[in-house]
Amino acid sequence: QVQLVESGGGLVQPGGSLRLSCAASRIIFSSNAMGWHRQAPGNQRELVAAVSSGGSANYGDSVKGRFTISRDNAKNTVYLQMNSLKPEDTAVYYCYVDIFPSGRSWGQGTQVTVSS
Repeated sequence: QVQLVESGGGLVQPGGSLRLSCAASRIIFSSNAMGWHRQAPGNQRELVAAVSSGGSANYGDSVKGRFTISRDNAKNTVYLQMNSLKPEDTAVYYCYVDIFPSGRSWGQGTQVTVSS
């Protein structure tokens, strides 16, 4: 089983930026899909961004054009650059990795709060 540790969350004003990082405890190959979900109080967990085993990225509709997912396989890390943040982006952000055959592993989450 792989452990994932997120970092980079915090408090930011509307319009600001944050970069989240998610480091894996073992080697992650480019063929392993990785991504980010988020969950706000009272809401279901939703997809923010993901990079597939083929390398293509997809985004939730609410973050398209503002967030960018990237990965550094040499560092076993996936990043989420978040720009033009809005109060509705406030949530706990979770990263994940899919590894066959054990399945999906999740990080512990990092809080992002967008408020003036």
